Amino acid sequence: MAFNSAPRSAEDKQAEWAQKVKEAFGLFDDRGDGFIGKQLIGELVRALGFNPTEADVRRCTKDIKSERISFEEFQPILESLSKKKDKDLPTEKGFIEGLRTFDAEANGMIPFAELRHILTSIGEKLTDDEADQLLAGHGDKQGNVNYEEFIRMLMKQSATGAN
Repeated sequence: MAFNSAPRSAEDKQAEWAQKVKEAFGLFDDRGDGFIGKQLIGELVRALGFNPTEADVRRCTKDIKSERISFEEFQPILESLSKKKDKDLPTEKGFIEGLRTFDAEANGMIPFAELRHILTSIGEKLTDDEADQLLAGHGDKQGNVNYEEFIRMLMKQSATGAN
């Protein structure tokens, strides 16, 4: 029994990707009518391995009038949302600088409660449960969080895909 060990061509990879997208779209088609709910677009794009913000999704779907879209309508939206490059993503330094504005004592620490409030009320808001999970074990005895260590830990987990 021989195995074909030849590298796959770009066309093969593209065809496999197209099939994967079509299958994923079908999984989100809850009525079996070839359409998905407009509100599911961000979730579907994330299921395909991309990480657009809610603002990115809203920007790409703002002109869609109907509540459901076809696969053909979804394809350019996916293309647009998948073009966001790593250079557009926030950096460790950017996150640290952002949190530094909340460091009233300039000691590298911010109150646990304040960080939790930031995570649940600013930007891409976390739920209370998500914030609690993320912050578990990061407060010191005085109720503060070393935000530089916290961000470095998050970025390391993100880079390795750990939860």
